[in-house]
Amino acid sequence: MTWVIAHRGASHDQRENTIASFERALEIGVDFLELDVQASVDGELVVFHDTRLDRLTPLRGPLRLRTFAELAEHAIPTLAQVVELTRGRAGLMAELKSPHLYRRHDLVARTVAMLDPRTDVVLSFQRAALLEARRLSARLRILQHVGYGVSIRAAARYAQVVGFADSRVTRRGLGKARSLGLATTVYTVNDEPRMRELASLGVDGIFSDRPDRLRDVLGR
Repeated sequence: MTWVIAHRGASHDQRENTIASFERALEIGVDFLELDVQASVDGELVVFHDTRLDRLTPLRGPLRLRTFAELAEHAIPTLAQVVELTRGRAGLMAELKSPHLYRRHDLVARTVAMLDPRTDVVLSFQRAALLEARRLSARLRILQHVGYGVSIRAAARYAQVVGFADSRVTRRGLGKARSLGLATTVYTVNDEPRMRELASLGVDGIFSDRPDRLRDVLGR
């Protein structure tokens, strides 16, 4: 069965990485909610993708320079709020977003502590952050995005899952990952024919802004 992974929630229907987006994805019925974890200047773990606020809010400049009170005024939730919303309803795939910017807030350790190793996954493009997560929790599943400085073989030393950009995924890459015992995921796919193609290739999970469409394609 191919996992339905709601990319930043049901982000086609609602503003990405908001409670409304996650609630919509849960209504659809997904296997995982994917989200991005950063920290406010006063240390609150918050869910937002961009390091700058300009694209999605009236605020300007880096998120890391704003207090949580300022961020909350613009519907930016805490990680704790999303964990509470989703527990028992779907797994979480929590991406450590630019974790090097948040070392003083212990972003990796605090995120790992909030995740459930029975259901959740921690992911990142940054290998160092995932190695830290592995040291902190031997049971939590690790997803390493590959092809941008980290090879499939390197990821297999500490991860259980790899993520391929849709534009870079190949049959050979999928086969290599499987031969190393890795589950495979592809991001971010909103086109129905491509969803069918990837499912036929046996990928374990697909990230999509349209989890409703993906569920229909998979016949779920």
